[in-house]
Amino acid sequence: MSDLQTPFQILLGIDQHCRACAAGLPSQQEMQQTWSGIGFRMGERRFVAPMGEVSEVLHEPRFTLLPGVKSWVKGVANVRGRLLPVMDLCAFFGNELSPLRKQRRLLVVDHHEIFAGLTVDEVFGMQHFPVDAFSEQLPPLEAKIQPFIHGVFQREQAWLVFSPHALAQHQEFIEVAV
Repeated sequence: MSDLQTPFQILLGIDQHCRACAAGLPSQQEMQQTWSGIGFRMGERRFVAPMGEVSEVLHEPRFTLLPGVKSWVKGVANVRGRLLPVMDLCAFFGNELSPLRKQRRLLVVDHHEIFAGLTVDEVFGMQHFPVDAFSEQLPPLEAKIQPFIHGVFQREQAWLVFSPHALAQHQEFIEVAV
């Protein structure tokens, strides 16, 4: 009668057998921390906005012009029943948009009371950067754009970290009337 095993002993035996027959796990390569954002272009410069600061990316919609607003306010568009102010981000910073309309996109910002579409020359989609490629040392920038740049990621070229939320809180951006 001593040959009978308890259920626990049987399970223990199965466990030992499985461990003996199991293939070794592949060696885990060191994980690299990454930072992700939405990449876009204004002029020749590349920018990246933090993922949580851009609610969506749209093709440039048809919009209605608004009287009595600053030149960089392009108008207002109806996006799924919600009125979206369309702002020319390049013009806000004193530059011109690329004439290639097919590449233009709107970065939609929905932060506190501000809901706006920022027209940029081109969007590159999600960009992933190693965290150790980040630097707070900025290249020479125009004074007007500096408050919205929070660092830079280095790749084959610099990607400036642009904060749409900082822009949405800036007094000059909020005051659109002439």
